[in-house]
Amino acid sequence: MLPGQPDLLNASKRLFHVSEEPRIRIFKPRPSPSPFADIKGDVVFAIAGNLLHNYLLPRDCPRVTYYAGTKTAKADKEKFIGSSAAEFFVCIESGWYQRVMETRLYCYEFLSDNFELIDESAGYYVSYQPAVPQSVIPVSDILSALLSRNIELRFMPSLVRLAEDVSKSTLNFSNIRMRNAALK
Repeated sequence: MLPGQPDLLNASKRLFHVSEEPRIRIFKPRPSPSPFADIKGDVVFAIAGNLLHNYLLPRDCPRVTYYAGTKTAKADKEKFIGSSAAEFFVCIESGWYQRVMETRLYCYEFLSDNFELIDESAGYYVSYQPAVPQSVIPVSDILSALLSRNIELRFMPSLVRLAEDVSKSTLNFSNIRMRNAALK
């Protein structure tokens, strides 16, 4: 971010798409990489600004992200959040540390006009129309970008057990790119 530039990455009402590719002029709809009952065709994905931290990582990096929602049980808050002051949790495998340090990301901002919400808990929006970014924000220091948000970042040897436990909880969560997780 340049001095004097507004911190658009912290804007909760904005929609973003994060990529390792610079200079994307237009995002064309493609098949969804994951099945969603509400998706009926090719789409452009976007993430709500308040959950952008879930995607401020290298594309293939496995991660478990979660936060307490209105229906989260007290026992789950105690088990997964404890006394932390953070609102959101992003957990990645220790083996990805170097790649996180070396990767440069580009946050493309979209107008919300043609996008519809498909998963409120995960902050996923889709558009069936091509999307032209309104701006692009380079992120050269992923750790600083993550730690500037209200998150707790955890490095772990493996995410497999945590992903299973979180998916059985009452937390709002996303288990992303788990096919790339270490099988320990």
